[in-house]
Amino acid sequence: MSDVAIIANGGANIASLRYALERLGASSHLTADPDELSGARRVILPGVGAAADAMARLRALGLVDLLPQLTQPVLGICLGMQLLFARSEEGEDGVDTECLGIIDERVARFPDRAGHPVPHMGWNQLRLVAPSPLLDGISDGDYVYFVHSYAAPIGPWTLAASDYGAEFSAAVRRGNFHGVQFHPERSAATGSRLLANFLELT
Repeated sequence: MSDVAIIANGGANIASLRYALERLGASSHLTADPDELSGARRVILPGVGAAADAMARLRALGLVDLLPQLTQPVLGICLGMQLLFARSEEGEDGVDTECLGIIDERVARFPDRAGHPVPHMGWNQLRLVAPSPLLDGISDGDYVYFVHSYAAPIGPWTLAASDYGAEFSAAVRRGNFHGVQFHPERSAATGSRLLANFLELT
């Protein structure tokens, strides 16, 4: 059995993510099989693109009811983190997209602000909010790499925040479900440390 099951939901950067895990000595495989996901040691939900499309793919794969029931460590990356929330403003015809509902809050688009073009793209700093094994060895002010137009608010689920005209959740947790808005596979030593920490979660 591989160390990590990566949900085959059409996300980009899968090859980079698998290579980052491989450098840490972990094996991974892509799957959308419910039995494989249920039995995996750890699960990653990646995602790049639109929330509505991603949720439609998860429904077509029969995974929407399964994923919130997983009991092993789960990590959502970028859009994958946003899908852990109840709904996203990134919908169709002005209607929110219903997401997995693990965290009962809404993801919203960055407002238009002078000097803060959308998408938020590039390196930005973390502000640690709550202690977590996922963030062991990561410090206030460490830089990570973002590419996103929608963001989750700050709340009791927030492990780390970043600021882009206003603060948003950069890392979250609810039970065994973790999420990062940034791309750890593109975030140099800080991202590698986070993935290594994820591999140690039980």
